[in-house]
Amino acid sequence: MHNLDSDSEDELPPGWEEKSTDDGNVYFVNTCNNKIQWTHPRTGHKKVIPKELPHGWTKTVDDKGRTVYQQTETGNKTYVDPRLAFAKEEKKHTYDFRQRFDGSSTAYQVLHGVDLSGKYALITGSNAGIGYETAKSLARHGCNILFANRNMESTQKSIEDIVRETNASEDNLKSVHLDLSSFQSVKKCAMAVKTIFSNHLDMLILNAGVFGLPHELTEDNLDRTLQVNHLSHLYLALLLEPLLKRGSRVIFVSSESHRMPDIKNVFVNRDLSTSKDHYAYNLFAYNNSKFYNVITAKILSEHWKDKGVWVNSLHPGNMVYSNLSKSWWLYRLAFFIVRPFTKSLQQAAATTVYVATAAELDGVTGLYFNNCFYCEESLVARDIEIAQELFAISLQMILERTGSDIVQTYLHKYAMKLDKGKS
Repeated sequence: MHNLDSDSEDELPPGWEEKSTDDGNVYFVNTCNNKIQWTHPRTGHKKVIPKELPHGWTKTVDDKGRTVYQQTETGNKTYVDPRLAFAKEEKKHTYDFRQRFDGSSTAYQVLHGVDLSGKYALITGSNAGIGYETAKSLARHGCNILFANRNMESTQKSIEDIVRETNASEDNLKSVHLDLSSFQSVKKCAMAVKTIFSNHLDMLILNAGVFGLPHELTEDNLDRTLQVNHLSHLYLALLLEPLLKRGSRVIFVSSESHRMPDIKNVFVNRDLSTSKDHYAYNLFAYNNSKFYNVITAKILSEHWKDKGVWVNSLHPGNMVYSNLSKSWWLYRLAFFIVRPFTKSLQQAAATTVYVATAAELDGVTGLYFNNCFYCEESLVARDIEIAQELFAISLQMILERTGSDIVQTYLHKYAMKLDKGKS
């Protein structure tokens, strides 16, 4: 695990100690002259720690009046505040944060010491693969999880497995039916979610996806890959907006494949669907859907940043061995062959978990992450004119099939983009 907070620049000079206050501030003591200061003696930066103890720790006072910290699982005791292990520099700017993890980090490492009790997350595609590993990791740290999946029998088994493998309470793990190939199902799901999570949703993790499907149409007369990977997730996010409060995070699980889209005909046809001919020899339908994930996150980040909702996209890992490859035996073979050289599911879930929970990402929105750190999207994904026009076309395609008032409200803001395409 890569952790820049332990590099030489951040090490204390000889004779200095790091101390903490109950309200989450860090101060530094020079044991030679008893000098006390609030800034790091080497970097000159202030540091802060969580106000609450890490998950699984308690605090007591011994008979000499000294504060004692105990790890409840192991029984180990220490006089050192365990919160200091999670100290971070006080940011001067929202986007001023350093890399703590990398491509080899696991979701469990990212969540070490994090308490998610009282947090609520909805995860699509959470009964298998990366989505399941994401749900298990969050549930292990006390998060309330709503599994939004098509196969409810498989979902129930996944919940039972998580309860058995972790200390998660089954009361915190609930399920709701969601078939992303049906806008009607998406609408019913959103209504159910508002009943189950009536107050707020801390994390909306749009993880589900299909890969390498043959050309086929859904009940909404849409290319299945496009609807499942992109349009239905956009529709669900818009319908659930009332549950997104200040501090909520929305994550679109995309892919590095977004760098290879084929969108030249989209602006001519005013339709995001990939033609049937393209299915015969390439994966542009999948690449395009992942491209739309990235630009959708960027557009929604602008819409929702004033209300304090943070929206980002990410790449979990290359050819991670999961159910994503199940559509064709050749894909299964290819994924099996490269399996020893790719990430484990725990590593693949790490970036999602990081973007969903990391304290240093408070206020960070509109970025694309890979290997637990942000990186630049493709050049075309950074073109705001293209992004807005494709977003408008997405809204139009959803509206034509749903008549949704919320979609109409958003589309009204992009009327000029649609008119531009017709001219």
